[in-house]
Formats: sequence, structure tokens, C-alpha cells
Amino acid sequence: MKIGFIGFGSMGRAIAEGLLARNVCTPEDIYACAGHFDKLQETADKLGVHAERAAADVVAKSDWVVPAVVPAILEDVLGPVLPALRDKIVVSIVSGWDFARYEAFLAPGTHHISTIPNTPIAIGEGVLACESTHNLTEAEYAQFEETFGKIALIVPVTAAQFGPAGTLGGCTPAFTAMYLEALGDAGVKYYQMAAQVLIGTGKLYLERGAHPGALKDGVCSPGGTTIRGVAELEKRAFRGTVISAVDAIEGN
Repeated sequence: MKIGFIGFGSMGRAIAEGLLARNVCTPEDIYACAGHFDKLQETADKLGVHAERAAADVVAKSDWVVPAVVPAILEDVLGPVLPALRDKIVVSIVSGWDFARYEAFLAPGTHHISTIPNTPIAIGEGVLACESTHNLTEAEYAQFEETFGKIALIVPVTAAQFGPAGTLGGCTPAFTAMYLEALGDAGVKYYQMAAQVLIGTGKLYLERGAHPGALKDGVCSPGGTTIRGVAELEKRAFRGTVISAVDAIEGN
């Protein structure tokens, strides 16, 4: 399967890196175009993928096309290639472009699905929120899951949940990195240990399915050291601050 990226910024590049890292496809199977060709060529050379000068070239050489540009220029970039996209599968990672918006813009009959990934997808540990409303065939959706499921946890959501899910998956790695930095600083820069704590806690939740509150209680003992730290976080509105940060993004 040939995959083409229209736009090759941080997120498009992260997906390509994940696909290559997990051997989902080879560098020869990936095509990309971007606004600044010299910069694109440099990045493409590092990954071994094809750098193309125009979106039309990417579409012509690809089976699946991933629009990965900023929302404001999407219509200008895709407009000239709309007829050619009818024979492709469009997997969008453009914020704010859900199924209904694409359906009104793309040529009738174009198969497409809207998603929002996050940067850990670059190492095959991403989260990919995808809108449950799409028009892929059963076989196409199975291939979508088979391909992207190797580099991310795929989370289907409704149109109403698409924005909040994208915020949670796409933006919160920045919050988590801040927490990791703070833990490392508190532990005299033991960042590796702090990072493993985050990984282990996340995997513990995913494998056991216990409520996060139960995981927290499992570490705390009455009058112990952990509960004193938890109490201090509660006093300083740790959870409320996190919720407010997510709400601030959604408010915009």
C-alpha cells in the first residue's frame, strides 16, 4: 500500500516515522509534499521517503492520502486534486475537519475518515481518535485498523466527542511532558525513572481496566507517605487545574 502525505509537518512526519519503525511499510511506499520543498527534501532524505513537489504528484502515486496541513489552507491545497481523490482513501489528520465538513467539500463518492493522532505515534505508541461516522467500506476500514492499529490505539468516537477526544489525545502529551519534567526535577533529574513510572502506570490501567482512583488508592496507605503527597496535590487543585487546561483548549 502506498501512503501519501499532503503536508509533512511534525504530525505527518510522526505518522511516517511510526509506520517505518513498526515495519508497516517501507520508505519506498511513502510520498510527501510540503510548502517548502528544500526543507521537505532534507526530511525525506533522512527517512528515505519520496519528496514530491506537488499534491497532484502525491495523490497520483498513492493509494491512501493523508491531508496533514493546517486547517486554514486545506481547501486551497486539496481543491485542485479533488477529482483525483475520488479513487483514493482519504485519512485526514486535520483538526476541525470532521466527516460532515469533508463530505460537503470533497467530490461525491470520495471515501474518507477523519482522525486526530498524537506525537507518540512516531514510536508506535500513539492514540488515534477517529470519527465513527465515515464512508469507508468494511474492507477499507479493516485495512485502516490493521495499518494504523500497529502504531496507535484507535479510539472511535462520535462527531460530538471528536473534538474533546482529539484534545485529550493530541494536546495532553504536552501536559504529560510537563509532569514528567516536574517529576524528574523533584527527583534530582531522574527523568528515566519518572518516564518509566508513567509508562508502567498507563499499562497497568490498560491491562487491568481498574478506575484510576482505584490505582491511586492501591498505592496509598493510611497515614503513609503517598497519601500526604496526594493530599498536597488536592490542596493545590491538581485535578481541577488539569481539567481547566483541557477546558481552555476546548473553549478555543
